[in-house]
Amino acid sequence: MALAEAERVLGDLEPSVERLLERHLATARDWLPHQFVPWSKAEDFDGPLDGAAWEPQQSRLPRAVQDALVINLLTEDNLPSYHFEIATRLRREGAWGAWVHRWTAEEDRHAAALRAYIHACRAVDPVALERLRMSHMATGWRADWMSPLHCLAYVSVQELATRQAHRNTGALCGDRAGEALMARIATDENLHMLFYRGLYQDAMRLFPDEAMAALADVLCGFQMPGAAIAGFRARAARVAAAGIFNLAIHHEHVVLPLLRALGVLGMPGLGPVGQQAQERIGLHVEHLQTQAARAGELYARMNAGATHR
Repeated sequence: MALAEAERVLGDLEPSVERLLERHLATARDWLPHQFVPWSKAEDFDGPLDGAAWEPQQSRLPRAVQDALVINLLTEDNLPSYHFEIATRLRREGAWGAWVHRWTAEEDRHAAALRAYIHACRAVDPVALERLRMSHMATGWRADWMSPLHCLAYVSVQELATRQAHRNTGALCGDRAGEALMARIATDENLHMLFYRGLYQDAMRLFPDEAMAALADVLCGFQMPGAAIAGFRARAARVAAAGIFNLAIHHEHVVLPLLRALGVLGMPGLGPVGQQAQERIGLHVEHLQTQAARAGELYARMNAGATHR
């Protein structure tokens, strides 16, 4: 998308940003990360404070939940990269800038609270976690998309996916404090998704063909931002098998609700570009459903094998 066209999109959508930001500020409830951390469980680690070293048996969380926490936290850690990618494709002043900075401030709470919870509960190896953080953040994250519409399409999908990942991690952790924290973070992600989805609804109305094409590109090539984490595939497989986040959840709780809310598959009046993109999305949904069914069979075998060990 040419610079002039991108500026036109951003200018035409700015009134929507103002309206949705006002709605968000009226709806969002501020919260204090330190109040969600079970500090009474914490004790000093080995090192300058001469505490006890972490040992695997200290974690009471299932392996898949530990994996999910690592993925979720390291994903949140890369916030500087996300801020840069979004701010450089949108605007850093006016309503756009006010939203991007507000979003960044709210997202920053998530990593702070998750890390404190993990350390207080000795949920995972803190040394391995820190080494992964350094490696992941040193690599950074870079978006494949360039246009504002691709940016907005991606975050609309990603925020909804992240909401599900945090919520399901909390539900399976077997810990009241953990469940409350994950639910609180998931609430933030849901509000962010509602902002971006509302903005994309207006984009679909103003730029139907271009917005449909951008959405098709994003959906058909979607990857979670944590996919570059070292060891991601093995962790993601265990997370998927446990039912925390997998293709079936992505299909049923992310892609289909978003398409229904945006009215994508039944949208009339599209030109050739929009119609082609609409067909791509329809075929992708069918393919995703098939993939999810096959993956479900694999997860069942994985879980059966784990049970019989």
